[in-house]
Amino acid sequence: MNMKRLVFSMMALLAFGTASRGQIYEETLPNPDNEPAPVHPVPSQRQLLWQETEFYAFFHFGMNTFTNAEWGNGSEAESKFAPTKVPNPRQWLEAVKAAGMKGGIAVVKHHDGFCLWPTATTTHSIVNAGNQNGRDTNIPRDFSEAARDLGMKYGFYVSPWDLNSQYWGDGTSNYVNKVFLPQCLELAKYGSDQFEMWFDGATGGDHAGYYGGANTTRTIPDASTYYDIPNLRDTVHAIAPNCVIWGVGDEARWIGNEAGWAGETNWSMGWGESGNEAEWKWRAGESDAKATNKGWFWHSGESPKSANELFKIYLETVGRNATLILNFPPNQSGELPQADVAVLRQLGTMLQQRLGTDLMATASSISASATRTAGARRTFDVGHLTDGDKDTYWATNDGEHTATINVAWTEPQKLHYVMLMEYIRLGQRIRKFSIETSLDGVSWKKCAATTTTVGYKRIVPLNNSTSTYGGVDARYLRISIEDSRSCPTLHTLAVY
Repeated sequence: MNMKRLVFSMMALLAFGTASRGQIYEETLPNPDNEPAPVHPVPSQRQLLWQETEFYAFFHFGMNTFTNAEWGNGSEAESKFAPTKVPNPRQWLEAVKAAGMKGGIAVVKHHDGFCLWPTATTTHSIVNAGNQNGRDTNIPRDFSEAARDLGMKYGFYVSPWDLNSQYWGDGTSNYVNKVFLPQCLELAKYGSDQFEMWFDGATGGDHAGYYGGANTTRTIPDASTYYDIPNLRDTVHAIAPNCVIWGVGDEARWIGNEAGWAGETNWSMGWGESGNEAEWKWRAGESDAKATNKGWFWHSGESPKSANELFKIYLETVGRNATLILNFPPNQSGELPQADVAVLRQLGTMLQQRLGTDLMATASSISASATRTAGARRTFDVGHLTDGDKDTYWATNDGEHTATINVAWTEPQKLHYVMLMEYIRLGQRIRKFSIETSLDGVSWKKCAATTTTVGYKRIVPLNNSTSTYGGVDARYLRISIEDSRSCPTLHTLAVY
């Protein structure tokens, strides 16, 4: 035994002997910057980058676009896929970028099993399409290239359920090993910069499928086990390290409805519209909603919802600690209809007009009732709320779970919305807060009936309505954090 190892062994024995006589030694990790301890669970870097995407599009396009269906059964002849033009994903992305979206998810295989790329796993694909436009289609290739060129994020929806495949649900592992995992691997190779891969959780049931000619119903007992999700997740992450696996991948959750709203209380843990503060896994919510008045896929005679309706959905999802994936289906020419394009432009203008000018830039003062003691290289003063840096934040000292932030202007302002963002790298903390306004600093009016969680982002309409646009006249604004799981942290405060 060398001298260093001998000394270490003797010290360990001495420590054990001392502890055995009733003395307990505690080790305190160094914290020279005095940063707050995390409140678990906390998001991974991959989950953080995903949530920062906030608002992105869904594009349902495929066999159903040409059969007037929402769910095919897998028996559709490949020749039915016959676009009148070569599909143009760049047009899709340019249109949604005008609305302020940061990216999109393209459906490349729905439950009918028809693949919109030349895959080695099945003949049920664009290789056997009904015309040259269809055979020239490659959505993963063209979508990813357009997204990179436009500086947008992108990902793919690939259905695990496959109503065409003879192997799906046949009691063996053939489907997963011969079809599904190879398809996911093919798609992952279209770009290591994908931000999300979307797996719908459909597991069979009473919807009859072709299944290679069996023409029957099939089901599977457990999606995670059947699809070998741990292996799938590791395989995709090895190629695309920042790609969140939605749904069965358990890195982000479905918000619980397809109507475009999240709960006013919305924890980034748990399930459904509101999540669950007591859950111990970070699982932020994504809200999927249709922007048109018919199905997820394009149907003749459909029309888009108004910009006002879409703005309301935005406030009730992105403004309530969820991401919003808003569906605009391309038509049989492989393009978004001009009516959709026009509404997207209107929505972009509305977002800019209503949430584009931060009145904090003209505030005469901002102060807080409590501020955390500075560390060696880190401060926590209230000025960090308006410095535009997501990596700096205001916080209180340990044990201080309540605080008040005060803002003033030299002249009365028309205030419509207050936006708060927690520093969620250290976990979601705030349970309850309130907002008050005043013209004279003496008489105060409480705004918004319910103010509970904040999370990644919370946008509060001061007229207490997500449906109508209206504000309050005020010179003073007071935000009171009334309850928090630990010392509260905020990295941004904006007022519109």
